[in-house]
Amino acid sequence: MTTSAAVGGDIKRNVALLAGCQALLLCNAVTLIAVNGLAGAKLAPTPALATLTVTGYVIGTALTTLPASAFMKRYGRRAGFMLGGLLGILGGITCATAVTIGSFWLLCFGTLCAGTYNAFGLQYRFAAADMAPADWKPKAISLTLAGGIAGGFIGPWAGKITRDLWAVEFAATYATLSVFAVVAMLIASRLRVPDMAGGAQAGAGRPLPVIARQPAFVVAVLAAALGYGTMNLLMAATPLAMDICGLPFGDAAFVLQWHVLGMYGPSFFTGGLIKRFGVLNILMAGVALMVACIGFALSGVTLLHFWWALFLLGIGWNFLYIGGTTLLTETYRPEERAKVQGSNDFMVFGVQAVSSVSAGALVLGGGWTLLNLYAIPAVFVIAVAVVALILHRRRLAAGAA
Repeated sequence: MTTSAAVGGDIKRNVALLAGCQALLLCNAVTLIAVNGLAGAKLAPTPALATLTVTGYVIGTALTTLPASAFMKRYGRRAGFMLGGLLGILGGITCATAVTIGSFWLLCFGTLCAGTYNAFGLQYRFAAADMAPADWKPKAISLTLAGGIAGGFIGPWAGKITRDLWAVEFAATYATLSVFAVVAMLIASRLRVPDMAGGAQAGAGRPLPVIARQPAFVVAVLAAALGYGTMNLLMAATPLAMDICGLPFGDAAFVLQWHVLGMYGPSFFTGGLIKRFGVLNILMAGVALMVACIGFALSGVTLLHFWWALFLLGIGWNFLYIGGTTLLTETYRPEERAKVQGSNDFMVFGVQAVSSVSAGALVLGGGWTLLNLYAIPAVFVIAVAVVALILHRRRLAAGAA
């Protein structure tokens, strides 16, 4: 049985490099979250279009997930991550140019390009999983995602110090995104990822509908997609809800920083928990944390209520996302990984796109309490799916015995 000590040096080195790339990807993403809505509001022809810059980023990610996976299957992980970095540079330069000349639609195009960079970056966790031994996959995934902690703190700090650094507001901030992408490219260039075997590259494997009929595939996608969608719905609405409740912007920034810490901090031990307790038990723990989050959110609107709700939401997302990714790796063969991984991320960010568009409208139209009530059905569906898979596997084990 493989142990952490026995894992090859190249694997550990690659995971460390991938964690660095993940940190820079999150620096890029969190900085965009901090400024996109504000920049869009300044340039939008009508207030109703102000958040189109935010939506453009999510749509750019969703539309590129499948092409990114196909590109990496053909040309390799390192080439894919380098191309993603180039798209990130293009996105940052385009956005900086857009705010400089005052073009709203060019800004939307720039955020769309930034989203394509994110689509390639989503493959960091899969790259770590693909190169690791079976019993080290959860740890490789979680350690890679742990790099996001740095992004959660560097992103807001970078946005704050660069907002008025140049004559045009936000121009330097968007230019900083290109710097993050350049550094990510330099790190990715040092990856030593084994080439896929010829059969794995050329073979098509089973049709996707056949793979998707596996109970484990269904649960993996539901956990990742609905967990991500629920997290994004509540996170995106939190600053607006706190403002409506009369809490200052500084409190919202504090809550979001702790939320990001909750999202990525547990990654240092989530893989070990999955190995010890099993992936399905960790998914159920993620569901329980989501329920606790909603409970705190419904019990009051003080700073502590928002803080606890968002912190628990982050940890719940971590368990569901890493658990879902780990479970997904059990459902495909090497020659099928590109289409399965790409399809998974397409569904995850398709759900996130819907939650991004609807978060503001729901909290403004129905309030914070109603928004949290809307999140309950999604969490319930995850719980039912996980319990069904647990029972299914018990029946299979009993039949085999």
